[in-house]
Amino acid sequence: MVTLDGLRTQLAVRLDALLPHLNERQRRLLLGVEARLLGHGGIRVVAQVAGVSETTVRRGVSELVGGAEPMPVGRVRRVGGGRSRAEERDPGLVPALLGLVEPDERGDPCFPLRWTTKSLRNLAAELGRQGRTVSAMTVGRLLKVNGFSLQGTAKTLEGDQHPDRDAQFRYLNDQVKDHQAAGQPVISVDAKKKEQVGLLPMAGREWRPSGQPIRVEDHSFFAGPRVDTVIPYGIYDMTTNTGWVNVGLDHDTAAFAVASIRAWWHARGRLDHPQATRLLITADAGGSNSYRYRLWKAELAAFAAEAGLTVTVCHFPPGTSKWNKIEHRLFSHITTNWRGRPLTSHEVVLNTIAATTTRTGLRVEAVLDHGTYPTGVAVSRDQLQALPITPHAEHGQWNYSIAPTGASTTPPSADQRTAARTQTLQMLADPRLTGMSTAELDALQARLAPAQAARSEQHRYVLRGGRRVATTGRSRSLLRDADEVLLTVLYLRQVCPQKVLCDLLGINPVTIGQAIKATRQLIDEQKISITPTVVRYFTRADDLRAWITNTGPATHPPTLPARHPLTDPRLTGMNREALHALLQQLIVPYAAAIEERRHRQRAGDRRLGTRAGVFRQKITDSDRILATILYRRRVCSLNTLAELFDVCRSTLWNAINDVLPILGDRRITIAPAQHRYDTSVDLLASVEQPSTGTHGVGNQQVVS
Repeated sequence: MVTLDGLRTQLAVRLDALLPHLNERQRRLLLGVEARLLGHGGIRVVAQVAGVSETTVRRGVSELVGGAEPMPVGRVRRVGGGRSRAEERDPGLVPALLGLVEPDERGDPCFPLRWTTKSLRNLAAELGRQGRTVSAMTVGRLLKVNGFSLQGTAKTLEGDQHPDRDAQFRYLNDQVKDHQAAGQPVISVDAKKKEQVGLLPMAGREWRPSGQPIRVEDHSFFAGPRVDTVIPYGIYDMTTNTGWVNVGLDHDTAAFAVASIRAWWHARGRLDHPQATRLLITADAGGSNSYRYRLWKAELAAFAAEAGLTVTVCHFPPGTSKWNKIEHRLFSHITTNWRGRPLTSHEVVLNTIAATTTRTGLRVEAVLDHGTYPTGVAVSRDQLQALPITPHAEHGQWNYSIAPTGASTTPPSADQRTAARTQTLQMLADPRLTGMSTAELDALQARLAPAQAARSEQHRYVLRGGRRVATTGRSRSLLRDADEVLLTVLYLRQVCPQKVLCDLLGINPVTIGQAIKATRQLIDEQKISITPTVVRYFTRADDLRAWITNTGPATHPPTLPARHPLTDPRLTGMNREALHALLQQLIVPYAAAIEERRHRQRAGDRRLGTRAGVFRQKITDSDRILATILYRRRVCSLNTLAELFDVCRSTLWNAINDVLPILGDRRITIAPAQHRYDTSVDLLASVEQPSTGTHGVGNQQVVS
């Protein structure tokens, strides 16, 4: 006789062998059969042995007793079981959802989610506002069913293409083939993205022990106000499949770009190409090697003369720099090599770049450049025209060759420019130009130095919305604070226009203009008065340089250059000493009267950028007084005077109307001339002839 324990054992063996191979309904029916065979109490015994609930076994027994029919093939439950899907309950749900995400709906200005992220929750919320209750998970399922997926943007649109784009690509390719066929070196150059040195996050991942990532700063845009920044400038030799990276520590300027090419040539280029007489450089159209930069061409001319090479440059059309070989033959592999690895020191940067290799045999060298390459260096148009640059017949703006010889003057190097700039600043500090002694100028510079330092610190602080800017700590300008004070003094004294200062120092107008504007604000805040000279003497850099080097040790500048045609006594009716005295008498009260009138019209403080700002006026105060004197003497018509002063008629007429009240207040009368000239040519021809006394003016004083 079988005991209860024996039945349990046999039942457990059968269930363990069959249940894993049955579906939900089949397991339930098998348990129901076993329970019926055991009789009273069988439901509890089977549930305990199978490890299921008694309700499951009881449902199996009920289905057997009720004579349930077999299910169709592939089904476990009856049709209609469970909750219906949202799209089945609401047939308009899917069209409404597609109306929110279809691309052709995005141009509708009334589109509800036009300016909102189309997340699943936002889409579900918008459908809810339309009276269609649906969850975010259901929205995601419906989007996938209808062919949608999460996607980013694809960089495929290149914008408006230059009409000569394809022609330039073909011409550049022909130049590369010609140089390589002749055994001449061909390099591709460009500057890589600036990188900050320190424990800062780097894009990408690399293999490390699980749970042990490299700990870095949580914000890459702030690592202290003096964090080091490196600028990798690359040169890729297409023939030898080698790369050279010059890691700069200063600024990405045209001088730095050519210095990188020069370093590559002396270290690798002349060794890999000992028979080279020409060099082809392919570069993009912007950045430090832009075809628009005069300094880029001037530095290349100096390099060509130094290396004895004919340098040919072919620029890629604007917007096509990604086709430059260096981008996908060198820079992409360097980026891959240091992915996920913080650049903690200059040594790490150099070693990581030098360790970059490819299956095709790429070899890379990297060096650290400690040179200084300040911004703001300018090359004049005359200096550019003196360089031995020959534009090509095919789009000469992008394609040009620079000969090693043939220039009218040897292109100056960066060190020579720096030395010349220092010498020029010493020349401009002459007391005859500044109107103050050396000790007085030094005292003014020392007085403004703390305010200049505070201004620079504040500028760095607010440059990025209140966050301190990560910089290398190097000056971004060619001018020291003391130099800015000197140039501002010269400008306020109206010694010469800004263009002359730019030509003398080899600095672009933006740098000088910003320096004068900032220093002028500090001078106004401290209520320092700079008295202007009587007349702006020099309109050309050569004239100012010649006057400084040839004039004797006078205590102040000459009253007016003797060669100035409009100050001739036959025109003004007085000798130059008397004219100078009159101008000195009128220029200060005239400037004060004009400023008072402008202040009254604006009903507020003076605004920089107006007549008292940093921008050069069309005509100076002394020129206005001189023009008024000539106009009152009726030596020529107003149109002729406008032509002589190189301004329009309305500008000169406004200036004369400003000066006339000053003359009236001081009861100064100007006697008319005895001769009137019809044209400017006749007037200038008369003053170039020696005085014969026919006009009866000579040294006569006609001002009362």
